[in-house]
Amino acid sequence: MGATVARALLPGRDPLGERLRIKRFSCVVVALLAAKGQGASGNDQDDVVLLPLRTLQRRVTGNQRVNTLLISMQEDSDGAALQARLRQLLRERRKLAAGDEDNFNIVDTRQLADTMSGAARVMTTLLGAVASVSLLVGGIGIMNIMLVSVTERTREIGLRLAIGARERDVLLQFLIEAVVLATLGGLIGVALAAAAGALLAAAMQLPYLFNPRINLLSFAFSAGVGVLFGYVPARRAAAMDPIAALRNE
Repeated sequence: MGATVARALLPGRDPLGERLRIKRFSCVVVALLAAKGQGASGNDQDDVVLLPLRTLQRRVTGNQRVNTLLISMQEDSDGAALQARLRQLLRERRKLAAGDEDNFNIVDTRQLADTMSGAARVMTTLLGAVASVSLLVGGIGIMNIMLVSVTERTREIGLRLAIGARERDVLLQFLIEAVVLATLGGLIGVALAAAAGALLAAAMQLPYLFNPRINLLSFAFSAGVGVLFGYVPARRAAAMDPIAALRNE
């Protein structure tokens, strides 16, 4: 019996020794399979009940047909050679002539896993590209806002420089403002993403896991965007001539 079946039919109980009714006969649970999670094809590997082959054929299916064979091989085995031997054996058992086509399929789950991993890498690359464009657009927006702020506060900057403020003080002031603006947006984004993830997990009946490390990394990226795109406006403010700035209307 799989772990999913045990939780659904016997919640909070030890399944070993319990009786289950399958169609018209009763059977005893003699073992609990270790949890395996999702399979390569997306199926739940724990949502299974295993029966002896003869019992299954006589009491459940009513025939001796075997639709699927699952074969396990060692990690260092040659998959191609194993498939060739299996194909030859099945052709002999099915009495296929040399010119006949195979009336069976051999699927290597390792190939399926590689295909799914490749698709996941492509999706990760696309999401990374979208995130990069979003960061670029957000950074340009922050830079434009800070440039407008510098233009509107020209007299204030000139007054600060005239009464003794150093260039690095003005530079630091506007860098801090840019970082605060970016981190505030990053904080709102993390909160919205966490709320959306929790809602989607609840709707899809999946467990939700909040990863602090990833969220802190995204928050740090937001601060980095603020520093990167806020430097040009901050540098422009720090390089102002105090006399020209005070004359500005």
